[in-house]
Amino acid sequence: MKKWTKYMAAALMMGTATGVSGQALSSGYFMDGYLFKHQLNPALESDKSYFSIPALGNINIATKGNVGMANFLYPTADNKLTTFMNSSVSAEEFLGGLKDINRMEMGINMSILSMGFRAWGGFNTLDIGLRSNTSVYIPKDFLEFMKVGQSGPNTMYDLGDMGVVSTNYLEVALGHSRQITDRLRVGAKVKALLGGAYANMNLSNTQITLSEDKWEMIANGEMNVAMAGLNIPTRAESGNDYTGNEGTIVDFDNIEMGTPGLGGFGLAFDLGATYEVIDHLTVSAAIKDLGFMKWNNNTYASTNNEPWVFEGFKELSVEDGSENSLDNQLESLTDDFEDYANLHRRSTGEALSKSLAATLNIGVEYALPMYDKLSFGFLSSTRINGAYSWSEGRFSANVSPLSWLEAGVNYGISTYGSTMGWIVNFHPKVLSLFVGMDYLMGEVGKQYIPLNNMNMNLSMGLSFTF
Repeated sequence: MKKWTKYMAAALMMGTATGVSGQALSSGYFMDGYLFKHQLNPALESDKSYFSIPALGNINIATKGNVGMANFLYPTADNKLTTFMNSSVSAEEFLGGLKDINRMEMGINMSILSMGFRAWGGFNTLDIGLRSNTSVYIPKDFLEFMKVGQSGPNTMYDLGDMGVVSTNYLEVALGHSRQITDRLRVGAKVKALLGGAYANMNLSNTQITLSEDKWEMIANGEMNVAMAGLNIPTRAESGNDYTGNEGTIVDFDNIEMGTPGLGGFGLAFDLGATYEVIDHLTVSAAIKDLGFMKWNNNTYASTNNEPWVFEGFKELSVEDGSENSLDNQLESLTDDFEDYANLHRRSTGEALSKSLAATLNIGVEYALPMYDKLSFGFLSSTRINGAYSWSEGRFSANVSPLSWLEAGVNYGISTYGSTMGWIVNFHPKVLSLFVGMDYLMGEVGKQYIPLNNMNMNLSMGLSFTF
């Protein structure tokens, strides 16, 4: 299982190296002057046309999680850090801070070039941007197995599923929204996707039984990694002297990178609408990223998908060179387990089609009749992505005391816990500058990594308006 920890860490690092769920700032959903709310709902238009400063118009970096660095790293007596595996950290202390399912997510949404303008009977947008998202989920039982191991005559761990997925691509989006009736507005986007890198590793139906009679493990592991120019060799291809089935084992120590290029192509759509139910009360809904990506140069690997059983050493011999000597049986045990735990490459260089993680946004906004510069809203967001799905509800209050100044605060409850958010938006005649956070950063370590949970978000941008 330690090998699988290494494999998942490798996939996570590949994703975060490309960038660290990337969407616009949710705190700005109900603001008239927030230029990038069309990324949350294509029916929403800003009150001005705009042209963003390249690479500075909209940058959104976020991490999410129901655990943090403090759950895995602990201070020592000499003011250094050690991992949860150290004997100085008790199992009760470590396991007491974990959730049944421990989730972490990192994402970036950066607009390289963006513009919005009124023409053809509506509001139009062009957005070219980097989208990157990496998600991890690990059950508590897996971490308990790593820390505790066999705790009695018969110990069983039902680990269920665990995995890590990273998706990284460039998006070119064209959008159009228009007023259909006095109260109804609709919008849509079409997106061309240019693939960068994709990685997905998972273990499913994992069970471990540790008893006095035998050790037994059942786990089905799979890996897909797609990236232009990437070569993930087997140990045999790396020049090592392996024979038989061992020759198919993936050799992560000798990964090669050739000429970089596009890792794949895809297509997606956003659909949205807003409707003013009565004066001052508006509801809105959007479904984002309905589409797929076809990845090229995919390497697929899996485990042997058979139970691994160790029933003790048989007929030990003390004779030197005997087949049943302790040294030979230990070596055989190690080889059998490595062959089970290792990933065996099944194919390479083939195409892989994957659907995108869709997001459903539903909003309700009420502006005060006696002072319509103050409004209250509720935004529900749901990411539909299998085991990596999450949901969030966010209550907000927004005010626009001046024609060029808006501000808002909000409180959110999500799969990753509760948090506060805020946004300030300055938009005089020729410029628009915003800064905000959907997740306030709590206590951080020396590396500015959140300690108690990973919920951190920062978004800012500068654009010209006209």
